[in-house]
Amino acid sequence: MLPTTANMFNCCRDVNCHLNAPLRGSVERSRRSESRQSFLSDTSNSTSAPAATPTPTPTASSASPTSASKKSSRSRSRSRSCSCDVGDVVDNAKQSAGSADSAINAAAAATAAQFTVSLHIDLFSWGLFLLAFFTRFYKLATPPHVVFDELHYGKYISHYMRNVFFFDQHPPLGKQLIAGLVSFAGYDGNYTFPRIGASYASNVPIFWMRFLPALCGSLLAPAVYKLLQEAKLQRWTAALGGLLVVLDNSLLTQSRFVLMESMLLLASTVGIACLLRFQRCSLGSLTWLCSGAAAALSLACAGCIKYVGFLALALAGYLLCRHLWNLLYDARLTTGQLWMHTVGRLLLFVGIPLAVYLGIFYVHLRTLHRAGPHDSIMTSAFQASLDGGLASITRGQPLAVVHGSQITLRHTHGRTCWLHSHAAVYPVRYKDQRGSSHQQQVTCYSFKDVNNWWIVKRPDRDDLVVGDHPEAIKHGDIIQLVHGITSRALNSHDVAAPMTPQCQEVSCYIDYEIKMKGELLWRVEILNRQTEGNRWHAIKSEIRLIHETTGAALRFSGRQLPSWGFNQHEVVGDREQTHQDAIWNVEEHRYTKTQDQRERERQLLSAEMIPTKRTKLSFWAKLLELQTKMFWQAKQVQSHMYSSQPHEWPLLDKGIAYWLDSSSSAQIYLLGNILIWYTASAGLFVYTILLIFYAVRRRRLCFDVSSEEWQRFLIVGDTFYMGYLVHYLPYFFVDRTLFLHNYLPAFVFKLLLLCYVLEHLDYLLRRHCIGRGAMLQHIVRIYRLALILWLLAVCYVFVKFLPLSYGSTKMSAEEITNLRWKDTWDFILQKNYALN
Repeated sequence: MLPTTANMFNCCRDVNCHLNAPLRGSVERSRRSESRQSFLSDTSNSTSAPAATPTPTPTASSASPTSASKKSSRSRSRSRSCSCDVGDVVDNAKQSAGSADSAINAAAAATAAQFTVSLHIDLFSWGLFLLAFFTRFYKLATPPHVVFDELHYGKYISHYMRNVFFFDQHPPLGKQLIAGLVSFAGYDGNYTFPRIGASYASNVPIFWMRFLPALCGSLLAPAVYKLLQEAKLQRWTAALGGLLVVLDNSLLTQSRFVLMESMLLLASTVGIACLLRFQRCSLGSLTWLCSGAAAALSLACAGCIKYVGFLALALAGYLLCRHLWNLLYDARLTTGQLWMHTVGRLLLFVGIPLAVYLGIFYVHLRTLHRAGPHDSIMTSAFQASLDGGLASITRGQPLAVVHGSQITLRHTHGRTCWLHSHAAVYPVRYKDQRGSSHQQQVTCYSFKDVNNWWIVKRPDRDDLVVGDHPEAIKHGDIIQLVHGITSRALNSHDVAAPMTPQCQEVSCYIDYEIKMKGELLWRVEILNRQTEGNRWHAIKSEIRLIHETTGAALRFSGRQLPSWGFNQHEVVGDREQTHQDAIWNVEEHRYTKTQDQRERERQLLSAEMIPTKRTKLSFWAKLLELQTKMFWQAKQVQSHMYSSQPHEWPLLDKGIAYWLDSSSSAQIYLLGNILIWYTASAGLFVYTILLIFYAVRRRRLCFDVSSEEWQRFLIVGDTFYMGYLVHYLPYFFVDRTLFLHNYLPAFVFKLLLLCYVLEHLDYLLRRHCIGRGAMLQHIVRIYRLALILWLLAVCYVFVKFLPLSYGSTKMSAEEITNLRWKDTWDFILQKNYALN
């Protein structure tokens, strides 16, 4: 029997399926006509008289009734009609009265609802918080010593207290929050955090310094619980996830000290949980707006604590794009609604993070307005914008660079160093047997020194005195630069540079009477003359010096000279003029007042370098420079005995020693719960195998799980599996020293994935075992018993390694050795005990 049109249409429930395209129009028209007919019939039935049986169709034999019967029939019909009309009126009156009563009751209920507050308490969530709170706050002020990176973060917080500028490669939100909290505790910021293990001074509120990280670490457990629930996992699985967060030693250790990871993890977790709720809300509703704003704000805060937090924002971008792609397949949405979805997400998840990021740095730069120990990494203009920030800003320093100006030329972008020369010369031959000019060395020196001074000279004048009518240097002018102490002019020629042979050597010219003439002319190019004008100004004018003879630009090469160059940095002449390392600016500046060389040298040697006042620099200019330095000029830790590589993290091959008691072997060592870490790695592997298996089977139209479970499987993959990859894989391409704590954001996502894998395995066992015999049903019970035993083992490992998390227990060498379950764990022993 051939299927009807309606059945053919119902064979595929997706209205967008291409198989339904030929039938969609006709079927919809037939459905609309049927609905109209049913509506009309319902209307006619409601207005006509009710009858017990349908009216029979007249036949030929009864086609001519008598007139009497006609009259009686008409009278009966009229009486029935009247009786029906009266009945209808009564019924309608009763219905109206009933509807009026219901409306009154509804209004009363609405009025009562306005004054009703319902309170829902999730005992699982509160239980997890209290358990985490106890473990994180237990002996929080112990040890009363500087622990690991408290050395750095504590210094930054102290700088906030005193409004002193500092440079850090991470955004400042976490430090700002802790600084704001300890300011209420009366901390004045005068502790210097000299070294790891140093005792805190009595004026340092240790508990309040560590309070916010510990609080965020306590809130992480219920946040993970809520995130798993938003991912549609069962309550017991969500509670298990929160409990595993509590029982992991690495998360415990990282939450008890002045470190940023606990705040970062909490913000990321809350942001992703709010995002999952946001994607289920209807467009434009209050819940949609609140959830989206909360997600964007939380993810922005994660990125403003550490830049790795923006990986969570990247994950959110992936989830949003994936959700929008699925919405394109929904035929119920119009084009306008799709545009509203897109624009709404852009406004929320681009606008809010950008506003938060700019606002936090605005507070950062406005708060840190005094000069500090990190000023030298910033440009001269930035230093001059700080109170007392630049040694070159002395009383009476002139602005315009003229003939006879005594200047120091600073490398503007990149490494902090100044154009420098000294009496030493280049060696006659280098190690590769190349020859040099044997002229006076010119380098880039990273410290303030009297040999950094140069005198600007016009080629057509023999004197170096400024005089009563200064001759300003402009864009395009030809000058000579005379070294202040040795009085030799800056020179370049077609001789290979010592460390960069593809560029030419830069030297100070010495006349050896060997017919090698000096090439001493340099052309001044002012790069920012649109804002600073054509005149060469100190501090703000960014210039490029072009060698007039060869066309090479004076450039900092970045390479270090050998011992014959005192390990200073090489300066070369580069034919590629547009390099950023060829940009310089005048930092210190004064006018030459005497022609006598000895008097000039005496003035240079006795020059005062005391900061006195600040110059103005806009917020946007300071922000741009600070961002450039943070991204490209961050301080690098060259090597560390506790550093590790990304491939060592999943199996916990190496930890980090945070603190050691000077009088015993009590110590704090960052180490995760090894049972959780190994099980989570196994869960990642199991999910990968299941994903491949299900994908291949469904391609063959074999459906092993229900559609609801498959959707959950995909949501978990998009959220937790991709979250793990996004937070883990980038570290394989990072060229800097890494530590185990860099893995913690990825570990949390792997932990979330493990919770789903455990629930999914339980689902598979129930699906294939229950109802198929007593023996198979026992497998489900055995699996659940194994989960309970595994959780007890996790608790045992957690308690076993608690002494390394709290550092409050004195341990013997044997006890520490017994905790060394892997040979790569570098515990520390006092009195040179060896770990065999």
